[in-house]
Amino acid sequence: MSIIVFGSINIDLVATAPKLPIAGETLLGEDFFKVPGGKGANQAVAVAKLGVPTQMVGRVGADGFGAELMENLQNAGVQTDNIFVDETASSGVAMITVAHDGENQIVVIPGANGRINQADVERLSYILPTATALLLQLEIPITAVIAAAQAARSNNITVILDPAPAPSDLPAELYPLVDIITPNEVEAGQLVGFPVDGEKAARKAAGVLLQRGVKSAIVKLGAKGVVCATDKETFFVPAFFVDTVDTVAAGDAFNGGLATALYSGLSLHQAVIWGAAAGALAATKLGAQTSLPDKLTLEAFLKDRGL
Repeated sequence: MSIIVFGSINIDLVATAPKLPIAGETLLGEDFFKVPGGKGANQAVAVAKLGVPTQMVGRVGADGFGAELMENLQNAGVQTDNIFVDETASSGVAMITVAHDGENQIVVIPGANGRINQADVERLSYILPTATALLLQLEIPITAVIAAAQAARSNNITVILDPAPAPSDLPAELYPLVDIITPNEVEAGQLVGFPVDGEKAARKAAGVLLQRGVKSAIVKLGAKGVVCATDKETFFVPAFFVDTVDTVAAGDAFNGGLATALYSGLSLHQAVIWGAAAGALAATKLGAQTSLPDKLTLEAFLKDRGL
């Protein structure tokens, strides 16, 4: 059995600078590098590096970036047979600025990701019986996300949704199809319509998301920790303190750790701890997929903390 990721595949063009620019400001940057990214691909690599069989369903363009992205996924151990090479679109690109404090700004050009449609959902549906979980994000058309969640529900597959980038009007029909939703504090605020700036607000937001139909709501608060709520319990997991270098893909690492723990038969509480640890480790390195921890690193990190 495997974990399937259905979503975006991008190349990340990353610039580092002393701070993030404000509107109209030109800054002199410091470094530039190119790394594979995209929330879907990041989560696929996150799971594969943690030792779980992983399949990716999505699209790349018929260009140099697309070939590079496919090769990178394969090198990470991700099965790519169901990634379609689109002759009519460029590969997705994300332009990222990272400041000294680790904060970032991201502009995403969807490219082939924006053309994902029912044909891709059909390819996904064919392999769903081989999966224990389906990971989704919102960097592809929402109609495809809903159709994928419906297909997973029909096959009794756990659906884990990272609602990023988060719209203020996520379709109501999607929530009941989701087993676990994992917004960060900004995304949670956009979904529920009020600021989520700490544990108390996160508990309230998680309650709203449960009312909308999700089975479990996990609100990631960065250095403030994680709140998780189900219809039976609400609990808080403190953050792991690390020297933050770059928060890009920390959320993807979280979902990878979460999904891997559940795949391994651990409880939801233990899975949230795994997710928080994987996210913390990812924040200690530059880049997206280049920052994702492997199984040995994550296990050593948890062992050092008595977990």
